[in-house]
Amino acid sequence: MIQVKDLLMKTQNKSQSKSKVPKEGLFPEIIRNDYKGSGKLLDKKAVISGGDSGIGQSVAVHFAREGADVAIIYKESDDDARETKKLVENEGRECILIKGDLTKKTFRTQCVQEIKKAWKNLDILVNNAGIHTSKNSLEKITDEQIQETFNTNILSMISFTRNFLPLIGEGGRIICTTSVTAYRGSDHLIDYAATKGAILSFIRSLSTNLAGKKILVNGVAPGPIWTPLVKETFDDLSKFGKDTPLKRAGQPSEVAPAYVFLASKDANYITGEVIHINGGDFVGG
Repeated sequence: MIQVKDLLMKTQNKSQSKSKVPKEGLFPEIIRNDYKGSGKLLDKKAVISGGDSGIGQSVAVHFAREGADVAIIYKESDDDARETKKLVENEGRECILIKGDLTKKTFRTQCVQEIKKAWKNLDILVNNAGIHTSKNSLEKITDEQIQETFNTNILSMISFTRNFLPLIGEGGRIICTTSVTAYRGSDHLIDYAATKGAILSFIRSLSTNLAGKKILVNGVAPGPIWTPLVKETFDDLSKFGKDTPLKRAGQPSEVAPAYVFLASKDANYITGEVIHINGGDFVGG
């Protein structure tokens, strides 16, 4: 049994926020101690981009508790990646770590080659890697920021998915992380919200394209969730999530079970859809 202390992300000292991080966001919960796996993903193979921390880390641990082996694609944080690997292995499952920049074609090719060598085939691809930079006016968003945000959040996602398709057979799952901002916009995350809208269209288009191959494509649209990205990006976290009907931000442990559902046989008749985990915000579309 994993102890509670092992389930808490050790990111307190990484926060660059000018605002004191509220207690509930200081050590986000990765998985509930009472979450019981039931073999929903037994012996499945899953690749998770951005799987070293936050929602991606939580998805990795939930997948492992449900019986899957996972490969984590991450860019920088070796400490977070090693922690994720430890948590997955504590569940008795394999965890492959692959470090690099997904915006680089050579690295994307490397990822596919390593997974093909290790597993031959892939059951689940989770496209979760993403960045955002808060700017309160369009004039402050540089061309360089726009290019970096689009390259990381959507352009590399399309290429990464294309490259992995030959390894994904009938019954495979592709799950993409979009955002509540794709539906309601964001006055301080304009370029980021635009990429999340593009991801939404990608989900719908690809789901139709792959339906004949029996590969299901769905998404998850989180609202305000306590992750390292949030803590390192925003200057003021005192009211983070307080504008939702539930009056709080969510935990990664409250998001990851949606990915388990979409990856499992429980979602066999679902494709082109998005699950909204946002504390009660109503969204259309």
